[in-house]
Amino acid sequence: MNGGLRRASAAGLAVLLGLGAGAGCTREERPATRAGGAATTSLAPAQGAAQLERQYERVIRTVLPSVVQIDTGTGEGSGVVYDTAGHIVTNAHVVAGAERVQVVPASGGRPIPGTVVGAFAADDLAVVRVNGGNLPPAAFGDSTKVRVGQIVLAMGNPLGLSGSVTQGIVSATGRSVTTGREGDFPGSTIADAIQTSAAINPGNSGGALVTLSGQVIGIPTAAAGNPQGGAAPGIGFATPSATVKRIVPQLVRQGRVTDSGRAALGVTVRTVVDLRTGEPVGVGVVSVSRGGGAERAGIRPGDVIVRVNDVPTPTQAALSQVLAGLDPGNVARVTILPGGSGEERTVDVTLGELPGD
Repeated sequence: MNGGLRRASAAGLAVLLGLGAGAGCTREERPATRAGGAATTSLAPAQGAAQLERQYERVIRTVLPSVVQIDTGTGEGSGVVYDTAGHIVTNAHVVAGAERVQVVPASGGRPIPGTVVGAFAADDLAVVRVNGGNLPPAAFGDSTKVRVGQIVLAMGNPLGLSGSVTQGIVSATGRSVTTGREGDFPGSTIADAIQTSAAINPGNSGGALVTLSGQVIGIPTAAAGNPQGGAAPGIGFATPSATVKRIVPQLVRQGRVTDSGRAALGVTVRTVVDLRTGEPVGVGVVSVSRGGGAERAGIRPGDVIVRVNDVPTPTQAALSQVLAGLDPGNVARVTILPGGSGEERTVDVTLGELPGD
């Protein structure tokens, strides 16, 4: 997976759980002895801690019924009920290439057949619709107001364990996260992703990242992978609710995105590799959109893009990450190798908008 990320969807995974005995779980107070031999009394949980526990319970009771399990036959993921018409938000990679979709409510019961209304791979978002099921919609909050250190809960169906909840904090905001191609999913670059320490595991994809006020501020999408193998605990990423609010209504209304709000050069590209070293050296231009910013700036097929705004772009993923931080209408300084060789040349490109799928 590109960028050391593991998507949080599951495919035929099983888990063996060991349940320990409940020793030490009573609330009875017993004397404790200091090293010097004097007896002390153990303290009951502080009032603030008890209030926090009750708030956790209230949020879970309120939001968890809006989080569903999605089964495509080849993989599993999660979804969040978006409205009373049966629309459910999930990740595009969860339903990519799906021939059938089954939705299981958090309360369990019989699966409900669903259909994919539309998907936008660039932001890794999709909408599934079901008829019936009486599914309550979640409340989506404002991800632009999220604070680092804020307590959050991740709700979903990791490893097929329905209705699971993990807790953590917002570790960072404004991340640019790229995932690679996998099966029918072409990959994505998510701008302004929320980084969280709440555990995100296979099956959490498409679930809910929730504040203690009960608002969904992100859709868990990917977990970091350790370059030396295995997962990197405590590093997960969620698509922000601001992106959900921009993209999902378009998918609900027309099944596609016509206003992505994302910058584009107006080129089709591929990663170019140095045959001597095997290392990527730039992004080769395969074709140029007629009338787009790249064509007007003089970029031609065969040119190799090596930097944008002085940031190296050795791969398609690197180019996508740079563009994710820019807006349509911005002017970007693009450094190219004309025809893939010779002296570098820098041109100013007025960025267009990334088209919908």
